[in-house]
Amino acid sequence: MLIKTTIEIPSSEVTPKSLYLNRRSFLTALPPAFLGAHELLSPTARANAAVKFGDLIKSPLSTTEKQNSFKDVSTYNNFYEFGTSKEQPAQLAKNFKTSPWVVSVEGEVAKPRKFSVDELLKLAPLEERIYRHRCVEAWSIVVPWIGYSLSALLKKVEPTSKAKFVYFETYYDLKEMPEAKNAGIPLPYVEGLRLDEAMHPLALLTMGMYGESLPPQDGAPVRLIVPWKYGFKSIKSLVKIRLVSSQPLNTWNASNSKEYGFYSNVNPQVDHPRWTQANERRLGELRRRPTLMFNGYADQVASLYSGMDLKKNF
Repeated sequence: MLIKTTIEIPSSEVTPKSLYLNRRSFLTALPPAFLGAHELLSPTARANAAVKFGDLIKSPLSTTEKQNSFKDVSTYNNFYEFGTSKEQPAQLAKNFKTSPWVVSVEGEVAKPRKFSVDELLKLAPLEERIYRHRCVEAWSIVVPWIGYSLSALLKKVEPTSKAKFVYFETYYDLKEMPEAKNAGIPLPYVEGLRLDEAMHPLALLTMGMYGESLPPQDGAPVRLIVPWKYGFKSIKSLVKIRLVSSQPLNTWNASNSKEYGFYSNVNPQVDHPRWTQANERRLGELRRRPTLMFNGYADQVASLYSGMDLKKNF
């Protein structure tokens, strides 16, 4: 008896080599119903595989300024857990496992709860918001972030009358982040906002950028974007949100309170001790441009700080 040991596969069913070699192109070519298949990949592949978002709301909160390129934003990063130079995170975070992932929301809330990323994605309609993003080192970018107002999440857990501030904490594991031992700051990285700041419509719970899920070096799978504050307030790779009654510490303020305040609003009138904040350089440009008060969002957020001395409360 003869046993046939080869299987004939029609050429029409063979994946083209160009798609096989380019995982990003392959995944984005899939129909929306199949996008969840990235969960079946190995941890390394999951970390690298971008999921494309469809049916995004074009937010009226967006700026009309020219966007930076994806390459600019994904290769020039502050993420000290993956290295202190701007170029290191893109290389050292590429195998960072971001699935499964859980964000715990707790503290002074009536309904504390843990959310998976899938649950967060379904909590509110996803918007594309093109925001200015200003870093304390006096460089800036314009990015099409994807997410929705953080207030949608906070309302879900029902803050109590004791909740006055919101504490945020990033993921931390030396096994996955060996460069963190050289960070020079206490970890895990923590941040904080006043509750009214966190509830402001501009504060964005962010799951993507440029139409796709976040790359690891940009804070995958979920981060915060607070566009009127310096970039270090926009904490990456969130695992914990806690509503509290008193002002929480944030990492840079705890490390060097003379240089980094709790509020850290973009303010051209308050210089960093080591450089001016009166102007900035847009990533990819040589010229410098004037820094805008509250990073250009003064009309929306100035009322949050009515009567405050913004030089003292920097």
